Amino acid sequence: MSELSSKTRRSLSKSRRLLRHAEFERVYRQGRRYFASHLTVFFLRRTDRAGLRFGFTVGKALGGAVERNRMKRRLREAVRLSGLERAIPADIVINPRRSLLETDFAEVRMEIEKALETVERSCWKQPERRP
Repeated sequence: MSELSSKTRRSLSKSRRLLRHAEFERVYRQGRRYFASHLTVFFLRRTDRAGLRFGFTVGKALGGAVERNRMKRRLREAVRLSGLERAIPADIVINPRRSLLETDFAEVRMEIEKALETVERSCWKQPERRP
């Protein structure tokens, strides 16, 4: 990859990622779920600011480090191509299934897009949830 192309690529900046364990736990405890064939999406509406924040969890049961890192790279790229421009006020955690490794990338991206549409409908339809 050339230096120019790396500068022009959009990535998931720190402001777009869930970074702390407490943020992941809050989404798991208080949020809702969306099930797809190759992944599960947990989401929680936020009120502090608009925009999506993403987290990815890939447990050791899904394979060695190489397979887990490949899953995370595929998910990050699918999210980058599908969801960064949406103005949904939510935190999202994506848990893949092992079948994600053998799935065509177009199908992964389509599942992410469907999940984001569901999150968008749910976040704008329902009032904010209080702990």
